[in-house]
Amino acid sequence: MSVRSTTLPNGMTVLTDDMAHLESASLGIWVKSGSRSETNAEHGISHMLEHMAFKGTATRNSLEIAETIENVGGDLNAATSVEHTGYFARVLKDDVALAGDILSDILQNSLFDQVELDREQQVIVQEIGAARDNPDDHVFDLFQSAAYPDQPIGRSILGTVDSVRSFGPDSIRAYMDRNYVGDRMVICAAGNVDHDALVDIAGERFRDLKPSGAPEPVKAQYVGGEERLLSDHEQAHIVLGLEGRAYNSDGFYAAQILASILGGGMSSRLFQEVREKRGLCYSVYAFHWAFADSGIFGVAASTGEDEVTDLLPVVLEELHKATETISDEEVIRVRNQIRAGLLMSLESPSSRAGQLARQQILWGRPIPLLETVERINRITADRVKLIARQIFDTGKVSLAGIGPVAKLPDYQSIAAQLKN
Repeated sequence: MSVRSTTLPNGMTVLTDDMAHLESASLGIWVKSGSRSETNAEHGISHMLEHMAFKGTATRNSLEIAETIENVGGDLNAATSVEHTGYFARVLKDDVALAGDILSDILQNSLFDQVELDREQQVIVQEIGAARDNPDDHVFDLFQSAAYPDQPIGRSILGTVDSVRSFGPDSIRAYMDRNYVGDRMVICAAGNVDHDALVDIAGERFRDLKPSGAPEPVKAQYVGGEERLLSDHEQAHIVLGLEGRAYNSDGFYAAQILASILGGGMSSRLFQEVREKRGLCYSVYAFHWAFADSGIFGVAASTGEDEVTDLLPVVLEELHKATETISDEEVIRVRNQIRAGLLMSLESPSSRAGQLARQQILWGRPIPLLETVERINRITADRVKLIARQIFDTGKVSLAGIGPVAKLPDYQSIAAQLKN
């Protein structure tokens, strides 16, 4: 495989990974703009734009957009995150130009028709309702809000019913004009694709794109706190966390490995201790979310009402143990898991395109696999134990719970246990 990169005069980056043995290609346009790029009045507009991009342009209505790609056996999709938004297509190799034309069309010529907007607002209102009805999803919204209160990075990506219904065509255009600029956009393709041809497509379709000027998001300030929602769900859904590391920080890879050792699979410490030995829950795992200027290290679990009291003390004890007892064997096992995951992802053009685009957005360049593996292999057990002490010994806890959580230990006692 061969990765090539070209920066257009408008600042847009074109990336390709040629996998000539394939009959298909995955391509997409990623924008370094997500929910944390929104003002207070724009809460949820990034996600709304993702929906509206497929609802009609100056040359195609919504049905024609769908039919054009499906007539050649392809598909379209999109996704919004905290820090970026992506629009994707997968097609046969002979239809890359068509897919590029459709993606550029929806990002350059969308009409944002009021009738379509009214309809899509109702769709997203239903999506918000569905997310709130699902405690597995809703607890993470509460958790993010507890970690970063009153900040764009702490808000739900979907927005609120009121904010979504407040958007008009002009507000969507204003957000897009401000944030969808050349040096914040990457067009990336992996599979059977010709780099020079994609450069020509991007250069022609985005020739009028504003090159720069998007404002920097509000700097994240991790605060910590708690959000509890008593409900009649059968299970208590709990997320406990502390400030992690930004993706470009020195401790990023060590924090990722720490999360895997504690709760990354059936052999992890939390799974073995909390579920297998004590039977305190069905689901338990650890995670590390990294952002541009902050991060969150967390543990999520679902358990019964009678087990709520005992669950967190066991989790906290495992966090304490990790600061002193992580072994070289555990680190090596996780490093091998990460390496295997990276290699497996290379077999999928969609995964590879997304990986390259995110690397460009996060680090400003594609990261060679060997470089990533070397960085991971430099992480030792001592380094992981050090990052564990740095993350856990703060007392600035974020806690969210939904369901029968009345017996959950109080916030101050949880914070005190981490400080001990």
